[in-house]
Amino acid sequence: MVSNLLAEVFGLPFEKGDFVLIDYVARVAETGEVFDTTIEEVSRREGIYQEGGVYEPKLVVIGEGWVLRALEEAIQSMELEKTATIEIPPEKGFGNRDPEKVKMYPLRRFVAQGITPRVGMRVEVNGKVATIRAIGGGRVQLDFNPPLAGKTLIYEVTVRKKIETTEEKIKALIHRRIPQVDIGKFSLEIGEDSVTINVPEEAFFIEGIQVIKRGIFMDIQKFFPEKKTVRFIEVFKREEPSSTSPS
Repeated sequence: MVSNLLAEVFGLPFEKGDFVLIDYVARVAETGEVFDTTIEEVSRREGIYQEGGVYEPKLVVIGEGWVLRALEEAIQSMELEKTATIEIPPEKGFGNRDPEKVKMYPLRRFVAQGITPRVGMRVEVNGKVATIRAIGGGRVQLDFNPPLAGKTLIYEVTVRKKIETTEEKIKALIHRRIPQVDIGKFSLEIGEDSVTINVPEEAFFIEGIQVIKRGIFMDIQKFFPEKKTVRFIEVFKREEPSSTSPS
């Protein structure tokens, strides 16, 4: 409500609930290290490229917390295709480091599980994920703080597009859940209170597809509550034998 009012009073380009696509490069201010980006060329240059990763503008629905709140707030005053540099202090990023979250564990505990600890490795202990900071004297120092806790973050952000139509928004929600399949291969039939999604064959056997479809349904229900029914149509076609016989 407050963000909508600000947008109305001050003429901000974007407001809560808007669907936008953004590109960004995120760095740690203290070191200049790039830790995340939507741009493949940058990821390769900075040595953080992930094989099989999807590099493209990221969907953000303002107010949904899909990115840091400080980043959302900055996006609201940005202009399309104009890059802005946003500095986010630790308290508005991943929090300040808590020394109480640094613990020592015996090395033998990891060896018994077949784990060879090394500095920088991420491990799970008692259901919590930690980073190994040091190894010595038969002990392993674990840091349960988020990796970016205590860091000032610098985001170079460009808003590429504001998504306007219902069809585009629903397709964006689908693509967020199934980024590995070209969204152009999905077709929609949008009724007054329903949505029918024709699913391409490439998506039939994606691991966890039933859970993914449930997630898409929940997204559509959240942003378009009038759409009470969501149908997924999967058509399997028999391949017809070739009419030409070998000579």
